[in-house]
Amino acid sequence: MAKSLPVSPLAPTAVPELPAIAGVRLATAAAGIRYTGRTDVLLAVMDKGTTAAGVFTTSKCPSAPVEWCRVVLKNGKAQALVVNSGNANAFTGKTGKASTKLTGDIASKAVGCKPNEIFLASTGVIGEPLDATKFDGVLATLADSATPEGWMDAAKAIMTTDTFPKVATATVKLGKAKVTINGIAKGSGMIAPDMATMLSFVFTDAPISAPALQALLKAGVDDTFNAVTVDGDTSTSDTLMMFATGAAAAQGAPKITKASDVRLKPFVKALQTLLADLAEQVARDGEGARKLIEIIVEGATTKASARKIAMSIANSPLVKTAVAGEDANWGRVVMAVGKAGQPANRDKLSISFNGIRVAKSGARDPSYNEAEVSKTMKEQKIQIKVALGLGKARDRVLTCDLTKEYIAINGDYRS
Repeated sequence: MAKSLPVSPLAPTAVPELPAIAGVRLATAAAGIRYTGRTDVLLAVMDKGTTAAGVFTTSKCPSAPVEWCRVVLKNGKAQALVVNSGNANAFTGKTGKASTKLTGDIASKAVGCKPNEIFLASTGVIGEPLDATKFDGVLATLADSATPEGWMDAAKAIMTTDTFPKVATATVKLGKAKVTINGIAKGSGMIAPDMATMLSFVFTDAPISAPALQALLKAGVDDTFNAVTVDGDTSTSDTLMMFATGAAAAQGAPKITKASDVRLKPFVKALQTLLADLAEQVARDGEGARKLIEIIVEGATTKASARKIAMSIANSPLVKTAVAGEDANWGRVVMAVGKAGQPANRDKLSISFNGIRVAKSGARDPSYNEAEVSKTMKEQKIQIKVALGLGKARDRVLTCDLTKEYIAINGDYRS
């Protein structure tokens, strides 16, 4: 969409200022990928020796940049990341593969490294060829002008239908040294991650080997980005990458080679919190969203079963439109539980909205008060809790309501 959208009413009220990370420099530009005069290219330049990790979409129709990253990730090293918005370079056949090669060549010359140390990501319209010649000259200029600041500009450059840039930061002890973790993300529609998120990039100065970084990142997505859905549609371009420059080693941070290293515990906790923060921001910026929905399923036979039931509820258009209409329609929740194909017993089922129980033991709660429930449904955050009464497992996912604006945004997306 060429026109800008109003900022989501669910946008965070406080936005952190991301500090510089030693070994990372950033720059953005308008390359005219889809629209003239819009910032649409991000270049992150990293010091030699930076390690890389990534998880990507499980879509059987992945974008050309995803395929590129899967190949170069085997090297485990990174010196640059190129991200463009406006064109996903997906479903573009041989042309898409050629454009990633050309982009990699241009970037490697601009930065002064091998093409297999360049990572690429694209977001935007699917099925349109990406003219990689537009990067020629632009990336060289960006490489020369890149600075340790500019994190907010970087987050803005990768936006498409996002209404606000998504950023998060954390500082934590690793050994006797302080290390920093910064993250940016984009995502608003076509959100139902599987193994990764929309586009998200995390940077740290911690000295962590590529295998250890990969293990940390893979473990980190399950209860964060993979527990978020906006519309149930998994993108062709989902990419989550993490880069570790290792610069903190100079301040005494120990070099980590195994994800199981006990010295990593504070770092792992901070990383998990940062990923969860970014994931929630994606849910808050769901296209046309007016309400954030937290779904908790407890009393399930297994965590996996609880996840499937929670996702069934989260992806139900009927549940999401009921919340948009501020209607605590527990009948639709029952429907979503029943269709999930997981162990459930109607007569043991209890449901609550924002802590107010509306259904108990398979029927309307005897103490149900319509006025009380109607009042709580006007809040911006709605928690739907389902107690299955079958076991001890639980899970939690985030989504948003489904409004007329979602249809308007997606109806005009290619216009």
